Amino acid sequence: MADFHQNGHIATLHNLRAKTAEEMSHELTTFSKDRKITLILPCLYSELELPAIESIVDELSRVPYLHRIIIGLDRANAEQYAHAVKFFSRLPQNHVVIWNDSPRNLAIGERLKAHGLYPSEPGKGKNVWGCLGYMMACRDSSVMAIHDCDIVTYNKDMLTRLVYPVVNPRFPYQLSKGYYPRIGDGKINGRVTRLLVSPLLIALKKVVGDKDYIDFLRSFRYPLSGEFAMRTAMLPDLRIPSDWGLEIGVLSEAWRNLAPKSVCQVEISDAYDHKHQELSPEDAETGLNRMSTDICKAIFRKLAADGTVFTGNVFRTLKAVYYRTALDLLESYYNDAEMNGLSIDRHKEERSIELFAENIMNAGHAFLDNPFETPFIPTWSRVHAADSMLMADMLTAVKQDYADLA
Repeated sequence: MADFHQNGHIATLHNLRAKTAEEMSHELTTFSKDRKITLILPCLYSELELPAIESIVDELSRVPYLHRIIIGLDRANAEQYAHAVKFFSRLPQNHVVIWNDSPRNLAIGERLKAHGLYPSEPGKGKNVWGCLGYMMACRDSSVMAIHDCDIVTYNKDMLTRLVYPVVNPRFPYQLSKGYYPRIGDGKINGRVTRLLVSPLLIALKKVVGDKDYIDFLRSFRYPLSGEFAMRTAMLPDLRIPSDWGLEIGVLSEAWRNLAPKSVCQVEISDAYDHKHQELSPEDAETGLNRMSTDICKAIFRKLAADGTVFTGNVFRTLKAVYYRTALDLLESYYNDAEMNGLSIDRHKEERSIELFAENIMNAGHAFLDNPFETPFIPTWSRVHAADSMLMADMLTAVKQDYADLA
């Protein structure tokens, strides 16, 4: 069963369980003989000290159709890298841990800096980008999937449902985006989607008018989910931000490069929970404070690239419309929670809305004050054009890092 959610932009594939995940997994094993599948796991070393990753590795060990797993390891020293390699060694699939902070990978970064192509700041986007480069250098995968390493309710069936639409040769989809209900511990979660992205898109439609891009983003039930899969043909020219705007950036690239019928969202779980970020109102560089600003900037940049003109007055109006819209939606969320025996802390929710409203202005000022900023990580096509040996040298660096452990 599929429907076309809001404005008819993308197909929504529901999880009705008429076909079991095991049946889909068996089909994927057959399909993957011709369409090899690589899974990318962006990972902080600190996540190896949490219980979620243990369960994720145990579940992935039972997945039969994966060709390769690439773990991008951030914020690790040599001893921690060695521990990570040992930790993931129980994976039966072909897998690799990329030590992003190794001297060899840092040297490759210096080569990129010499060409003016080094990602501007560390973060998940940069980690994913490096893993994509490694995967493309391997030249043997047709489908790439990504999910986070902090999912405490992880089940291998999530991955099966996520990749199935883009691996099945009878389907037209080039990109699959996961969605799921954000309910846990008796609460409605997903604050940034509920309290920032949804009301912001409604406000933008009122302030700047009808835009296909806004309608496209509104088509997604959970646009900030970290789970997506895509066929690899579009990866060499993929432009993504290096900050918290990664998920919006990927959807923006899908909107720019793909026909709507080539994009779908798929229900991958009935229950999903992960590590929750703090609001961090006192620190603009961390938590949801930083995330909300980065997401706003990603949306504003894409609209500007599509011809939308922004001014200080536009952002002031947008802030006011957003604030009223967010408060109206909060009332609906509160009532929904009440009907379903769930809880919402209205005080904390309103504090979040107030912070997000300020960050709409902060993101707007940052956008207007830096008109020549290049916010995206360079495409791998451009990197290859500037340094044709760099991708091959990435493979060598990883092999040598492993050899040092022997």
